[in-house]
Parts: sequence; C-alpha cells; structure tokens
Amino acid sequence: MTNETQKLSSWLSVPKRFFRREVVPFLGDLRLAIALLLAIAAFSISGTVIEQGQSPAFYQSNYPESPALFGFLTWKVIQVVGLDHVYRTWWFLALLVLFGSSLTACTFTHQFPALTAARRWKFYKTPRQFEKLALSAQVDDANLNQLDELLKKRRYLVFREGNTLYARKGLMGKIGPILVHASMLIILAGSILGAMTGFMAQEIIPSGETFKVQNIIDSGPFSMSQVPKDWAVHVNRFWIDYQPDGTIDQFYSDLSVIDSEGQERDRQTIHVNKPLRYRGVTMYQTDWGVAAVQVQLNNSPIFQLPMALLNTGGGARLWGTWIPTKPDLSEGVSLLAKDLQGTLLLYDMEGKLMTSLRPGMETPVNGVTLKIKKVIGSTGLQIKADPGIPIVYLGFGLLMLGVMMSYVSHSQVWALEQDGELYVGGKTNRAQVTFEREVIEILDSLEEKPSPDEVAIASGSLAGQN
Repeated sequence: MTNETQKLSSWLSVPKRFFRREVVPFLGDLRLAIALLLAIAAFSISGTVIEQGQSPAFYQSNYPESPALFGFLTWKVIQVVGLDHVYRTWWFLALLVLFGSSLTACTFTHQFPALTAARRWKFYKTPRQFEKLALSAQVDDANLNQLDELLKKRRYLVFREGNTLYARKGLMGKIGPILVHASMLIILAGSILGAMTGFMAQEIIPSGETFKVQNIIDSGPFSMSQVPKDWAVHVNRFWIDYQPDGTIDQFYSDLSVIDSEGQERDRQTIHVNKPLRYRGVTMYQTDWGVAAVQVQLNNSPIFQLPMALLNTGGGARLWGTWIPTKPDLSEGVSLLAKDLQGTLLLYDMEGKLMTSLRPGMETPVNGVTLKIKKVIGSTGLQIKADPGIPIVYLGFGLLMLGVMMSYVSHSQVWALEQDGELYVGGKTNRAQVTFEREVIEILDSLEEKPSPDEVAIASGSLAGQN
C-alpha cells in the first residue's frame, strides 16, 4: 500500500511540476499580459463603434456586402463573429478570463516575492558592502544614535543590532502594485458577472399605458432572474419642452412603479441623463414618438386612432394615420404629425394638402366636422440591469488607490559604526533625486557640531540619569 501511495504521489507531481514550471511562468509573462490587454481594448473599441444589440435588418442596411466597410466589414462578418454583442461573446469572456489568470500569475510570481523581499532586511557589517550602494558616504565624529534620531524624524522605521543600523520607509509602494492587480481582477469579475447576468431592453410606451419589461434585445445566459416579474411601470405622462426655434430642448417621462397589487411603490420624472432606478433595474429616457390621436366627427363619441412612423427615406420623422369620414370607410383623410407641438396636416384622398390644425381645433371635411381632441405621445425607454456595476465601481476605486500607493518610494538606509567612522548608504526604487537630497541633508546634520548650550543640556541630562 505504501508503494502504491508513493507511485500515485509521484504520478500526480508530474502535472503539478509542469504547471509550476511551464504554465505559471507563461501566464505571468508581461508580454502576454500586454498583448491580452491590447486585444481586449481593440474589441472594446469595436463594441463602442459598432452598434450593439440591433436587429439583423439594421446591420444589413448599415453594413452591406458591397461596398464593405474597410473592405471586409459586412453584416455577415458582424453577426458570425459576434461583433453585434461583443461583450457577451464566448471569445471576449475567454480573453477576460485569460487576462485575469495572467494578472494572478504575475501577482504571485513577481509582486508578492517583491513585497516579501522588501520586508526582509540584513545589516551591513563591513565597509566594503557600502561600496555597492548607489549612494554612500563616510562621516567622521558621528554615531548611530544621532543617525537614529534623524531617520525617525523623517518617518523611517529603524532597526538596530550592535554597531549596525537598517531603516526603511515607503513599504506602501510595494503594496500598491498588488492592489492594482487585485482591483483589475475585481473589475474583470464585475464585467463577467454583468455579461452573464445582465440584460438590456427597449420599450416604446404611450402616455397612460402600463407595461412590463418584455422587449429584451440583449441578455446574458443567466439574466432571467434580473428581469422584473412582480412589478410594472405606468407612464403617467410624456411631454417635450421645445426651444423658441422649434428644436427639442428636453423630453420627460413621469413614471410610476406599480407592484403586483396595483400599489404605487415609486414615482419619478426622468429625462436624458436622469434615469429611474428601482431594484437594480435602470430606465433611461432615450427616444420618443407620436402614439395616437383622439378625434371626434360631429357629435360622435371620441375615438382614438394609432399613428405609425412613416418611412421617409432617412429624412425627418413623420407619423401618420387615416381618419375615415364615412361609416363604410369609403372616404377619409390622412393626418400627419412631425412632433408633439400640435401642428397637424390634413391631406385628402388624392394627396393634396387641405389644411393644418392643432388639438382643440375643428375643420369641415367631406360634409362632417372633424375635431382634433388630443395628440398622445409615447416615451422610448432603454431598460438595463447589470449586477456587476457595483463590483466594477469598487474595482476602479481600488485601482485609483493602488496607483497612488504605487508612487510612494520605497527607501532604505544602512549604517555601520566602526573604528570611529560612521558608514552610511542607501537606495530607493523611484524619486532618486529627492532621496539623494534627503540623505545629503541627513549627512549635513550629522556633520554639524552641537552648540555649547546643547552640550550643557545633554550633560545635565546624563548627570540627572546617573
């Protein structure tokens, strides 16, 4: 049994050694990390430039096969490769995982050993050792006690052993790179979580309607838990503020969150850059439209007709509907609207302009009196849920902190008192000029002779101790 255990242990140690000697050094290579980072950046740029989550007809229209954009980018390439949903493709997520593995390997093979080495120290016990330092000096008539006090005043942590001294400060600078790597791993984790569990939907809802999130255009494989099922949203009102020249200044939606029992749980007025947030779901104001028009013929009941967005060949947006003026639908007029300001255009069955009017106005048409009661607008909402956003924000906060910590210099000073001479030397990993000035100031302080008053005070203190 012992031999079998030894054989099993020997067999298992082979892949373990291979992982340590081959895989970990490969993942920890800085060149691999830079290449992965550049690839992630390039595909992220493509996901920003190429519209995400649109319909196949959109890509066929905007990215035709002839002429192909840049000679190769067509709607087929976009959909086959997955450039229409870059951040949720398996290969982009694989890049994130591989980059995270590279960061982890680099942290354990480079950053942690560097921190461990910085925390260890050894005393220099021969003058020859100081010759190897980039900055060293020999001071007459000075001792370790004086140097000890000067270093502590400059926030050095001082260690002494006999006639030797070691001091350091700025160990935080060695922790900073580790925190940077950890924060980047947190950002990657948040991005992957958002890609796997988040969703994005778009809804066009008329004023006065209640809706649930249904028109999902992009979602992760585990996103259904984020889609709201026990609450809906009621559009109390949608309106647009216009500037004096007729251009849109801002559009608003007054929204109410309704629970399954019909009770209002939250109510907010949103506009561009001011979304509604509720239970991890965010609703942005992104679009608008003309949903319907309410009309009346003579003294008939008021009836509501839907208005459709017309195809104008890429020109201005127009909405239109047909209003029958006879019960058998043999005659009628066309009604067009370009905005919610209220100016409506009436056309006869031959396409000739008859008149223009606003809500509340009436006009004779085909022997009847047509009255426009109200134009109903619709709000365009983009609805998102991304559980990874708080994690990403946390990662970016730690990243900024880690970057600032990385700029702290790790400075070290050694000293040896021997044969009436004080040997002093030091080194730092950055801010070399500042460190040299600091050491020179310390050496100048050591070479200064104490004043008679200082000598008398020191003597009195020693006498009192005796």
